[in-house]
Amino acid sequence: MARIEFKDVSHSFEIAEGKEKLEWAVKDMNIVWEDGTANALLGPSGCGKTTMLNIISGLLTPSKGKVYIDGKDVTELSTRERHIAQVFQFPVIYDSMNVYNNLSFPLVNMNFPKLKIKEKVRKIAEILGLVDYLDAPTSKLNSAEKQKVSLGRGIVRDDTVGILLDEPLTVIDPKMRGELRRQLKIIQRDLNITAIYVTHDQHEALTFADKVAIAKDGRLVQIGSPHELYSNPVSPFVGYFIGSPGMNILDAKLNGSTLSLNGFKIELSKDITDKIEIKNSECQLGIRPEEIITSKERTTETIPIKVAIIENMGSYKILTLIKKNGSNRDLSIKTRIDINMSVSKGDIVYLKFPEKYLKIFKDNHKIY
Repeated sequence: MARIEFKDVSHSFEIAEGKEKLEWAVKDMNIVWEDGTANALLGPSGCGKTTMLNIISGLLTPSKGKVYIDGKDVTELSTRERHIAQVFQFPVIYDSMNVYNNLSFPLVNMNFPKLKIKEKVRKIAEILGLVDYLDAPTSKLNSAEKQKVSLGRGIVRDDTVGILLDEPLTVIDPKMRGELRRQLKIIQRDLNITAIYVTHDQHEALTFADKVAIAKDGRLVQIGSPHELYSNPVSPFVGYFIGSPGMNILDAKLNGSTLSLNGFKIELSKDITDKIEIKNSECQLGIRPEEIITSKERTTETIPIKVAIIENMGSYKILTLIKKNGSNRDLSIKTRIDINMSVSKGDIVYLKFPEKYLKIFKDNHKIY
C-alpha cells in the first residue's frame, strides 16, 4: 500500500512549446493521500484532475515540484516502477481474449507460475463478481463488466500499491453506476489499497471517498470529509459546488452588526461580529436551502418573498423564490420545504435565516 504526496507540484503543457506566458493545468499543489484510504478529486471539467492523476502514475512529469510514494521521490520514475494501477473512462481490455486471459495477462508478463496465476485470477474474479464470466469473451460483456475487468487487471498484481480511477463510470448505464460505485468502495476497503477517484460528479465523490479534494483552475481549494465540505465550505465556490441544490450565495454589505442584502437586512449577534475582522465592507452571505426556515405565517423576524418555481423532488420540494427590487438586481433564493407544505407559484412565503447556519465570505474566502 502507499502514501502518495505532492510537494509544490505545478504543470504547464506550454513549457515544452517555449511560450513565455504560461497557463498552468496544475499550480502549487501540496496534498497527501494517506495509505489505504479512499479519496476523490472533485471539480469542474478542465480543473486539472486528470493531469494530477497522470502525474501520480508517471504518464506526466510535473514542470515543477516533487511526487513521493511512501516517502520516496518518484518524480522521474517510470509508470512501471511506481506500481500504480490506473483505470480510465473507457475500459482498457483485450477484446480478442476471454475474461480469464485478460486478468491473467499482467501475471503472465511477469512470469508467474501457472498455479499462482490461477489462484490470483480466481481471487480477483471473486472480489469483482466475475467468476461466472471467466470463460466469456470480453467483447460480449456490458460496459460495467468490462470496467470490472479493467479494474481487475490493475489489482491482480501483488505489487500494486495504489489505484487511480479516472471517471470510471462515465460509460456505465445510469442504473448500474450506483451498484458499481458501491462495489469499488468495498474492493478498496477489502484490499486496503490507496484509491483516488476523479470525477466532476459530487454524488460520486461524496459517496465513494473518506476525503475529498476540490480543485478549481488547477489549484486545490479545499480538502476534507464529505461532512466538512458540506457544513464548512472555505469559499463560495465550494459552498455552491457541494450540495444539490448548492448553497445560496447572496451579495451583501456588512455595516457594524447589520448585514444588508438586496431587499432585506439581517441583524447579527455580538458573538458573530466579534469574530469578523472586516466590519464595513462588501461581502457574501452563504446559507443552504434546507437551513432556511420557510413559512406561510408572517412574524416580525421573517422576510416576505414570492414563489417563482416549485420543484417536487418526491420526498421534499425545492422552491426558487424571487424578490423584485425595482432597478436593482432581483434577489433569488432557493429553499427546501416539506413535501406536505402546500404552496403555489405566485404565493408569498416568509423566510427566517437562523444565525447558526450563516456563512460570510469576503474575496472568495470564508471570514465567518
